[in-house]
Amino acid sequence: MKASVLIATLALCTFVLAGAPAASSRAADAQSPLGLWKTVDDKTGMPRAMVRIYLQDGKYFGRIEQSFTPGAETRVCSVCTDERKNQPIIGLLIIRNVTPRDGAYGGGDILDPDTGSVYRCKFHLHKDGTILEVRGFIGISLLGRTQTWQRQN
Repeated sequence: MKASVLIATLALCTFVLAGAPAASSRAADAQSPLGLWKTVDDKTGMPRAMVRIYLQDGKYFGRIEQSFTPGAETRVCSVCTDERKNQPIIGLLIIRNVTPRDGAYGGGDILDPDTGSVYRCKFHLHKDGTILEVRGFIGISLLGRTQTWQRQN
């Protein structure tokens, strides 16, 4: 009887330890939006920022980690009208409360820190998870803009 308890305990430990690397590697999973993304301006085609998308309480959020705009390290979101008003651009939460929906993600919002405008948000992965198409819109999805972000990790 003791041998079977030992085998069961070893099997459980092996299962738990085998699952640990998988949990920590989710950020690099090509089928997941988790990770670091280089944002590209849809009007100019120039890189704008590095945004980290992370999961919290079953919802996706995105925070600016780096900006390619000169002087961004000292800028604040003076045009924001909600709790993000006068918050530093670096570290600013721009995507909130997005959830998985039919193979894509939506239901949350995205902030344009240049205008302070908040839009409904949806996004989906392309090209083996290396591209994230992010759409901000008002009302219906037809009234909006799409940016193409590139995975960095």
